[in-house]
Amino acid sequence: MEIVTINAGNLEEHPGVICFINKKNPYYRIKKDWIHRCFSEQLKIKLLYTGIPKKLAGFIEYIPGEYAWRAVSARGYLFIHCIWIYPNKNKNQGLGSKLIEECIKDAKDGNYKGVALVTSKGAFMAESRLFLKNGFKNIPIEEKGNELLALSFNGSELPKVNDWQSKLETYKGLHIVYTKQCPWVARFVEEIKVTSLASKLDLQITELETAEEAQNAPSLYASFNLIYNGKLLADRYISMTRFNNILKKEKLI
Repeated sequence: MEIVTINAGNLEEHPGVICFINKKNPYYRIKKDWIHRCFSEQLKIKLLYTGIPKKLAGFIEYIPGEYAWRAVSARGYLFIHCIWIYPNKNKNQGLGSKLIEECIKDAKDGNYKGVALVTSKGAFMAESRLFLKNGFKNIPIEEKGNELLALSFNGSELPKVNDWQSKLETYKGLHIVYTKQCPWVARFVEEIKVTSLASKLDLQITELETAEEAQNAPSLYASFNLIYNGKLLADRYISMTRFNNILKKEKLI
């Protein structure tokens, strides 16, 4: 087993850092550019390799809480954006815990208050159980589908969810509000924006370009928001098929 910390100097040597997307994929560059931009905000990505020859088995991405790309206030914490173990045969072998331990160690070495993240039982996000067994606690929030977790050192003040619900009221018509923190989200947006359907529905697409903007997003997850007249229709990556099904349900097509 080997854990590699990614930086500007070695990123090109580890193409799997972009969510296992092939380096030749045109959407690879979108996330790579975002990573380079966030290195100045102390973004950390660690890759876990296993086997002989070594193959990428997982990664974890985290950043100081004041730069978290989620609708949270978590200053003083390290905030995990995502963790991924792949393929399925590598799951339930303690690899996710190894990556979490790396983050906890960095938090302690950096004198942070602890580590925090958003989890979900829904698709495309980590579930809470991996973190709960590593000492994290569920912070009670008024939120359906998503959870805010934290591992607090020495009883420090806990992170909190920002008031994203009130932001929804400002969106009239059909909107996608997104960030490039997730390359799968960015890929979907690039695909949908050039369709005739987007033009027909007058779909308004807005990119949140800074962590501060993401912290004031109209959903807790922040990286993807599909909104119609102040109603949040989807708050994480969806496929084109799922997008069409949502529009049909709302009688927009």
